[in-house]
Amino acid sequence: MSITAQSVFPVTHTEEEWRAMLTREQYDVLRGHGTERPGSCALNYETRQGRFACAGCGQGLFVSGTKFDSRTGWPSFNDPLPGSISTSVDRAHGMIRIEAHCSQCGGHLGHVFEDGPPPTGLRYCMNGVAMNFIPNE
Repeated sequence: MSITAQSVFPVTHTEEEWRAMLTREQYDVLRGHGTERPGSCALNYETRQGRFACAGCGQGLFVSGTKFDSRTGWPSFNDPLPGSISTSVDRAHGMIRIEAHCSQCGGHLGHVFEDGPPPTGLRYCMNGVAMNFIPNE
């Protein structure tokens, strides 16, 4: 699903509510389209079985079997859970990239690149701070 500035999401909050719910770093990434420093998030090194969920609304985004080491310093996945990711064109910083958002709350997660492994050939390069890990029981 492609999003626009007019997109409305099932989970919404005021900016004040988002600031109260999220840490400063989560707010900067999810709501301000920021990027965490490469290698700075523990989720980059997470190897347990489980799922990765949006830190803004809790929606499941990826399962651990789709995570791979892209050697970029950010958690990377090749296939999101169905319907969990929306995209938009990002023209910031003099580049044209595909930005990945949570389809439930619109939070900025990272970007999608066409240099991932089979079967999709995609690399969802995500900010770890934008997600929470829920291990399998």
